Amino acid sequence: MADLDFTPRPGAAPLRSQVLAQARMEARLMLRNGEQLLLAVVIPVLVLVGGVTAGEHLTLDLHTSRPLVDTFTPGVIALAVMSTSFTSLAIATGFERRYGVIKRLGSSPLPRSGLLAGKVLALLMVQLVQIIVIGGVGQLLGWTPEPGVLGVGLAVLLGTAAFASLGLFVAGVLRAEATLAAANLIYLLLMAGGGVVLPLAAYGAFGDVVRWLPSGALGEAMRTGFIDGGVAWRDLGVLLIWAVLGTTLTARTFKWE
Repeated sequence: MADLDFTPRPGAAPLRSQVLAQARMEARLMLRNGEQLLLAVVIPVLVLVGGVTAGEHLTLDLHTSRPLVDTFTPGVIALAVMSTSFTSLAIATGFERRYGVIKRLGSSPLPRSGLLAGKVLALLMVQLVQIIVIGGVGQLLGWTPEPGVLGVGLAVLLGTAAFASLGLFVAGVLRAEATLAAANLIYLLLMAGGGVVLPLAAYGAFGDVVRWLPSGALGEAMRTGFIDGGVAWRDLGVLLIWAVLGTTLTARTFKWE
């Protein structure tokens, strides 16, 4: 009988396995947290149902020939991407810094690039759940989507990159409590006047300013992808600029504790 070698072979798991494990943990924590679940699913669904119902009763004019639900649903999906990528990520990261979680993860075999990749992958997992839930509610309200896979996919990816980098920037320079207040305030301001839920035409002349905000660019890119089946290259370019800016600011200012 051949000799068996029982010599221990210590070492880290492959990077892919580490990133997937980190992403699964991040996604579970996000969906188990009541406040995060409120931001990720409950508020967007309420905005969709309330917006469509109130708009139909008030005969809201959004300067489009499409039904209100066809315009609202892509905007609410964009709002969900923003809430998860920016607000939820900023708040979670801020408190992780406060309690030393990120510092301890930094000493694990998972490299910093793997940690960030795990967080982004977790965001995409949660956003898939959001799109399924919001899309299902939209269809119950009469939504008839004609999505373009490329346009919607690029909108989600670049929107996530832009808002995640900005969320990490806020979480990296402010204390946890200040991050909580700032992230929620920015979220409410962008939801109300950032061109994410309503099309830019609804803002009149102010729409020319809003289109350069990441919220306005994400909303327009999502509506173009779902309504026209096209790719909003200009709006995607705006999101790319914000992603580069946010990444640069985060790399220069982020503090691990």
